[in-house]
Amino acid sequence: MIAEKIKMLRNANNMTQSELARKLNITRSSVNAWEMGISIPSTTFIVELAQLFRVSTDYLLGLPTHNSIDISTLNETEVAIIYSLIRYFNQSKKS
Repeated sequence: MIAEKIKMLRNANNMTQSELARKLNITRSSVNAWEMGISIPSTTFIVELAQLFRVSTDYLLGLPTHNSIDISTLNETEVAIIYSLIRYFNQSKKS
C-alpha cells in the first residue's frame, strides 16, 4: 500500500526516483525498493516523505484520514465563520 502511494506521489510531482532519492539523501535503489514493496521506509523517511509531498503520515500508511484546515493565521471572527460553516454543512447532511 505505501509502495503505491510513494510512486503515485512521486509521479504526481514529476519526480524521478533519482530526484526523490537526492532530496532524501538516499540511493535510487532504496526508492525503487520502496516502490516495488521490497522494503518499507523507516519512520524517519515516512515523516520526510509526508513533509515533502505535503500529505499526512496516516495517508502514506493507508490509515483512515480526516481532512484538516490550518486556521492558525485566521483571526477570531474568521475562525468563528469557519466553525459556523462546518455546523451548517453537518446539519444539512442530517436533514
